[in-house]
Amino acid sequence: MNTAKISPHDIHLDQEGFLIPPESWNKEVALVLGKGLNITALTADHWKVIDALRLHYDRFGVAPAIHNICHSFHKDEDWVHNLFFNCLNAWRISGLPDPGEEAKAYLSDM
Repeated sequence: MNTAKISPHDIHLDQEGFLIPPESWNKEVALVLGKGLNITALTADHWKVIDALRLHYDRFGVAPAIHNICHSFHKDEDWVHNLFFNCLNAWRISGLPDPGEEAKAYLSDM
C-alpha cells in the first residue's frame, strides 16, 4: 500500500483517537497516524518502540510498563515520551486498541 494513497479520511478512529478496527493497522497507517499527531517522520527509534508495544500486546493483551521498554533499549525513562510527545501517542500510532482507563492514565502521565 502506498502512503500517498492513504489519507486521514481512510483511517477510522474512535473518539479518543484509537484505530478501529485495530486489525486495519499497517506501517503506512502508522505513518499517517504519526503525522496526525505532529510526528512528521517515524525514525528507527520510533519503530523500535512500536514493534515492542505491538509484540508485548500480542503476547499479553495489555500495555507494557514503558520504563521496561526504555530499559530494554538502554534508554532513559523519558525516551518514549520524547519520541512521541507522550506514551499514549506511541500506543495510538502502534494501532493498538483502547487500553482501558487505568492504562490510559498511566500512558498519559509518562
